[in-house]
Amino acid sequence: MGHLRALAVTDVHVLVPEGIDDPTRPSGGNTYDRRVCDELAALGWSVRKHVALDLPRQLARIPDGSIVLLDGLIASPAPEALVPEAHRLRQVVLVHMPLEDEREREVLEAAAAVITTSEWARRRIEDLYGLPDVHVAEPGVDAADLARGSADGGALLCVAAVTRGKGHDVLLGSLATVTDLAWRCACVGSLDRAPAFADHVQRRALAAGLRDRVHFAGPRTGAALDSAYAAADLLVLASHGETYGMVVTEALARGVPVLATDVGGVPEALGHGGLLVPPGDPEAFGAALRRWLEDADLRDALRRAARQRRATLPGWEHTASAVATALMAAPMTSAVAAMPAEAAA
Repeated sequence: MGHLRALAVTDVHVLVPEGIDDPTRPSGGNTYDRRVCDELAALGWSVRKHVALDLPRQLARIPDGSIVLLDGLIASPAPEALVPEAHRLRQVVLVHMPLEDEREREVLEAAAAVITTSEWARRRIEDLYGLPDVHVAEPGVDAADLARGSADGGALLCVAAVTRGKGHDVLLGSLATVTDLAWRCACVGSLDRAPAFADHVQRRALAAGLRDRVHFAGPRTGAALDSAYAAADLLVLASHGETYGMVVTEALARGVPVLATDVGGVPEALGHGGLLVPPGDPEAFGAALRRWLEDADLRDALRRAARQRRATLPGWEHTASAVATALMAAPMTSAVAAMPAEAAA
């Protein structure tokens, strides 16, 4: 307790993953963390961001009673570092994707508060660990110009790192069922997260005769990613699991409808702005693609629905406000709270 000092209520230490600002490793979680830090600062918080390299040592240097917001990718696997510090730090864990194991249970039970990025994730965390009062701060989205769209609806876009969990193999299986129709698909996302799987998927595309129709563009950020969305008719996402699905709302912000799998928090992100099919089912995904490509009335209806959903999407300031509410509500641990006022001076 020797380094307890007077702390402003709106001081927060944020521990984020290494590579959070690396443009070659874009991810929804990294975007979320960056934007929350920026928007908390805009709300008047003093945000002290730390890239988590040596978690025990970094935590030990943070003053007693401080609010500490931790990305779940860092926190959930590290109870040995976090639990011993829970008596003196107001630890708030942001769970992007539940790990569903006992180490995570230890961390979340010791935390002063837990934040998830969707109602689905909140229910999952409560069911897994019996935690009360889990907060939700759904991702925001930036306003964007409407995509141009095309008459035939054949410009398909997948924005996801090429990993098994994102279901590119399912997507390719579905595309192989509609080769009699006109379409092309741009797959935007890292090829380095799971290189063996990415290589398998690209070889499979070649073997299926899709070389000239499916393009693996690698990661895109900023203006290059904006251009990919602007040229798209339909976002396709065949994930096996998603806590929310930020690419869904990024597409909807441009009036681009979505065809996605019915997993996790995707229905929350989508609203009525597209179509949902069961996960892991190339035939079902392909049948939905065929409907989209063959039915102009359906395309028009889904584009109208996407534009209606666009008008309801929250901005990042809404996300930061929800996070700030959770941070403010995080209780002081009993040991620190019991210190006399003069000891905090």
